[in-house]
Amino acid sequence: MESANGKVFLYGDNVDTDVIIPARYLNSSDPKELAVHCMEDIDKDFVKNMKEGDIIVAHKNFGCGSSREHAPLAIKACGVSCVIAETFARIFYRNAINIGLPIIECEEASKEIKAGDEVSVDFDSGVITDKTTGKTYKGQAFPPFMQKLIDAGGLVNYINESM
Repeated sequence: MESANGKVFLYGDNVDTDVIIPARYLNSSDPKELAVHCMEDIDKDFVKNMKEGDIIVAHKNFGCGSSREHAPLAIKACGVSCVIAETFARIFYRNAINIGLPIIECEEASKEIKAGDEVSVDFDSGVITDKTTGKTYKGQAFPPFMQKLIDAGGLVNYINESM
């Protein structure tokens, strides 16, 4: 599995799916259309300021709210390479894996990494390195099977490649 490297966009607790991708845009399931509106209700300049490979760091319960798969799809489609949080809402976690969006739980990293820090994530080991401070954190690595799902770009692609 690859690694992620990018600048951090930091958010707090309980970032729900309605601010990740507002309901008014759910009439589309086109990833490119969703990407244009990603995070706009919590950070109107997110899409304008982020670059391919950047990383979202948040605190507790990231992705709470509705069970829509549009939320992780919007994050992945706009170029975010990984989401790090203390905890994820269960359905968001599952949807992220299903669409191939790498996410890592790490309480210490979610509390200490600052907005704008340059961070790298080794998905095989779960090691998160804050290149700005030099500090490393041990996040929860994905089991090999889940790494294969993410590498394939999600569950559907994995199944199609396996047939």
